This record gives sequence, structure tokens and C-alpha cells, in this order.
Amino acid sequence: MSDRWFQDYVPGTTSEYGPIRVDEEEVVDFGRRFDPQPFHVDAEAASAGPFGGLIASGWHTCALMMRLLADQYLSPVSSLGSPGIDELRWIQPVRPGDELTLRATVDQARLSRSKPDRGIVHTRVELVDQAGAVVLTLRAMNLIRTRPDGAR
Repeated sequence: MSDRWFQDYVPGTTSEYGPIRVDEEEVVDFGRRFDPQPFHVDAEAASAGPFGGLIASGWHTCALMMRLLADQYLSPVSSLGSPGIDELRWIQPVRPGDELTLRATVDQARLSRSKPDRGIVHTRVELVDQAGAVVLTLRAMNLIRTRPDGAR
């Protein structure tokens, strides 16, 4: 990833990052630790359940999305964290073996009125599987530093 500053998040720009592979062992481990429902932790029970097989927890799917967002969309030189997200939706189940790609569209970028060295970037995030199906959507807000004098 290249250094990216507030000025580089241009409204209307869409970028894709990834993919990241969904590993069955990680699905089960995450489920056991944080979301121990049968369709996340027990392949046999999951096959007879509502999804017809093992699926990742929605929160695990969020963690995979965040990995792509942090590694490839946000820049370590400018990211100042996030005040939150809006409109989180799990659209379709995510299964072991899926390959997920992050699609990020900058909806809005505005400078802070009180702290001119930063701005807030609103991003529409979609996580898309290998078949092109959207599996997760959300609207992210991130605080991003402006480019300092002399930075390229």
C-alpha cells in the first residue's frame, strides 16, 4: 500500500482490494470463541441447519473486511481511527473457501472545521464473494490526516 492522505480520498472513487480467503478452521475457531451457534462451529449440525452448511459469523466477516480495509485502503501514515460505522448489513452467508474482495467507494470527504490537519472520509464498503455476490455492506467513517507540507 502506498502512503495515502486525506486529499487522496476523492469522492466518487471506487477501488477494490483483496481477495482474502475464508478458512474453515478460522470460521470454527472464531465461532467457538465469539459466536458459538451450531452453524458456525459444527459442520455436521450446520449441514442440517438453515444454511445447509457451515457459515462464518457475521462478526468474523466484519473482521475479514477490516483486515482488507486496514491493510489496503487506510494508510498507516494518515489513519486516525474511526468514530463508527452505519448501516451494517450481512447480505448473504459467507462459507469456508470463499474468496472475498473489498469494494470501497468514497462517498464524501470533508475537512474538519476545528482541526484543519485532518478530515473525515465517508466510505461505502461492500464485501464481494468470488461469484460477484455482495455479502456485506456498511458505511464507514474514518478520520484521515491531511498531507503535510513536502509529502508526496
